[in-house]
Amino acid sequence: MNHRELGGVGEVSEVGYGAWQIGGDWGEVTENEAVAAVEAARDAGIDFFDTADVYGDGRSERIVGEVLAEEIASDDVTVATKAGRRLDPHEADGYTEENLRRFVDRSRENLEMDTLDLVQLHCPPTDVYYRPETFDALATLEDEGRIANYGVSVERVEEGLKAIEYPGVETVQIIFNPFRQRPAELFLDEAAARDVGVICRVPLASGLLTGALSRDEEFPEDDHRNYNREGDAFDVGETFAGVPFEAGLDAVDELDERLPDDRPLPEFALRWILDHDAVSTVIPGSTTPEHVRANAAASEAPPLSDAEREAASDVYDAHVREYVHQRW
Repeated sequence: MNHRELGGVGEVSEVGYGAWQIGGDWGEVTENEAVAAVEAARDAGIDFFDTADVYGDGRSERIVGEVLAEEIASDDVTVATKAGRRLDPHEADGYTEENLRRFVDRSRENLEMDTLDLVQLHCPPTDVYYRPETFDALATLEDEGRIANYGVSVERVEEGLKAIEYPGVETVQIIFNPFRQRPAELFLDEAAARDVGVICRVPLASGLLTGALSRDEEFPEDDHRNYNREGDAFDVGETFAGVPFEAGLDAVDELDERLPDDRPLPEFALRWILDHDAVSTVIPGSTTPEHVRANAAASEAPPLSDAEREAASDVYDAHVREYVHQRW
């Protein structure tokens, strides 16, 4: 497993583990399955774990904290969590020091950590990025020792560009994959120029870029790929990276035709992301140990060829760009 610098947070595995799936919104996941997935990630050399206080109402944080208790205590892993989405209503006015302290303290309890390694604002309303007092509140929590570092998780490139204007922001988490290419136009260069770490989520476009989904796929009622296809629950960009399901499958079909036989589609997608030097870590999630190990192995896979990069560009332009490029 190769490692990269994550802003001022330190060095982390370039393939991390996204713990959304073990919390909820992806169908039923048993406790044993969740534990096995986290253990497989650690055994595969992953030492960066990303979770949030709303994943399963804290379930994801608690499982990560319990499974990795010894590694957390010895600083062998870095755990990132998120705060803000517990607000109801989820409005900019709620991002106060009082509320953030309350959310952070709850995460500290769930993870059994005195000081959280990294806390990210969890895709707040755009107005939050224009309120310095919110970032002052995070700095206060850092001064108090509740958190060691802070960053943001954003929906839109413009939000990421605004966030990195604040000197205390160490990381930006953003959706970036072969179906969401816009961050490569400006954002990655700007983040690198400021030594801001970049965490890439939804790298496999909610399973589209695994090549394992079919046109007659049926998802459980409690799977966001069922109930959030139109953005009814949260930003539609979080589901299939915002690409309409059928268009995504058409794109996958063309990629399959153009990729070499020895390049599995998930490896191609993760390698496409990692081939951008400004990326610090990519955080695929899975509840299947075999898939977790395969994702981790992408760190050692060869970079993409010119033909593979050309295929990614052509397929994006033909099937995906019109749906996502200017939206996020």
